[in-house]
Amino acid sequence: MPSAPAMPNATAYATRREIFGWAMFDFANQAYTLLIITVVFGELFTTVIVGERNDGYRLANFLWSLALAISYLMVVISAPLCGAVMDYRAEKKRFLLFSYLATVATTAMLYFVEPGYVVLGLLLIVLSNYAYSMGESFIAAFLPELGPPDALGKISGFGWALGYIGGLVAAGFTLIVLGEATADNFERIRWVGPFAAGFFLVAAIPTFLWLKERGVPKPHGVSYRQIAQQRIVGTFKELRTFKDLSIFLVSLLFSMAGVYIIIAFAFIYGAQVIGWDESVRNIMFIIVQVTAAAGAIGFGFLQDKLGAKHTYQMTLALWVAAIVAIWATPEVTAWLNRQLGWQWQAQHVFLIVGCLAGLSLGSSQSASRALVGVFSPLEKSAEFFGFWGLANKLAGVLGIVMLGILQTLIGLQASILLCVGLFMAAMLICLGVNERRGRQAAVAWKSV
Repeated sequence: MPSAPAMPNATAYATRREIFGWAMFDFANQAYTLLIITVVFGELFTTVIVGERNDGYRLANFLWSLALAISYLMVVISAPLCGAVMDYRAEKKRFLLFSYLATVATTAMLYFVEPGYVVLGLLLIVLSNYAYSMGESFIAAFLPELGPPDALGKISGFGWALGYIGGLVAAGFTLIVLGEATADNFERIRWVGPFAAGFFLVAAIPTFLWLKERGVPKPHGVSYRQIAQQRIVGTFKELRTFKDLSIFLVSLLFSMAGVYIIIAFAFIYGAQVIGWDESVRNIMFIIVQVTAAAGAIGFGFLQDKLGAKHTYQMTLALWVAAIVAIWATPEVTAWLNRQLGWQWQAQHVFLIVGCLAGLSLGSSQSASRALVGVFSPLEKSAEFFGFWGLANKLAGVLGIVMLGILQTLIGLQASILLCVGLFMAAMLICLGVNERRGRQAAVAWKSV
């Protein structure tokens, strides 16, 4: 089996400061995920910029899903190619810097998207989400270099947990200073783009100060195109060696399709189906961030004890329970009120559901990233995490497009049950993953 020479520093794992610097990128970029994609700008785009057009926001929801799908499709095409180049040239940090600056610039420009400026909004979401998503793959590629395989669960969980804390800080500022995503408050809430950009810009500085580039560059004189073509072709041929990684990536395709649906539509669901008040939405901000951080840390430690595969399967089971609860919230609320004589509103029950959803979100994201790290040879980490990015974003394309179309036919509430099927499919496929064999394949590749 062909292999590159082992890197001299392959066993020189990171210091605590470097791990903290790596995790700070999660802290920084969560402002984009939470404020732009999940909560504020997504709701602002659908309800104000596009608005209700006598169709129950179905056109607005479809356009939002289309923008995200296009950006994810761009990642599908480019992530493995960039990963191959990064490994060959030892330029992970350089590529990360480019994606970071592009995300900051395009996110800041969302300030100029006003009601009716639908095309501009779509364009900036495509560009900013593409740059952000590429950065996710780039920063993840450093993970196998930060510690031994048995510690990657804790390290990945620490990163995700710090990310959710960053989201909580960003959300707190937004709630206090910028207010709600409504037409009446547009002149204040339009600053959410520049704020998210500024937060990302400043908070990610420790990453670039402390994170090391451990790769050894190969000889120059070969173009990026040639590098990408040669290494990608070679990796596809070698995938038989990494059978368990390949099976897991297929499982990940289904599970992340469900996750991306929730990330993109959870707060839109709250506004359109649950009909929550601003105060309840604000509480949900906090609940999701705190429980997701707890899930990432808790399941990170659990993963290092029980194994990555078993932990990942447990997170999928949590997701199935969470989705059923999300779908059933209005009906469960009405039933409880009839049976017990309560006067609860669906939005209050939805807060309880948010705890389960947040726990599921943090744990599944941490477990999936760590499992790819366990299956990846150090010398091919960027390339393999490029395939991780491909699976993630292809999942985003499929999931969001399917939901976007489905909700135009049967409405958003019924469409959310699509996620149950996706998570169950992921669980079944993952049964074919042998974690021990996958670890051995990664080690064997390095030792040849």
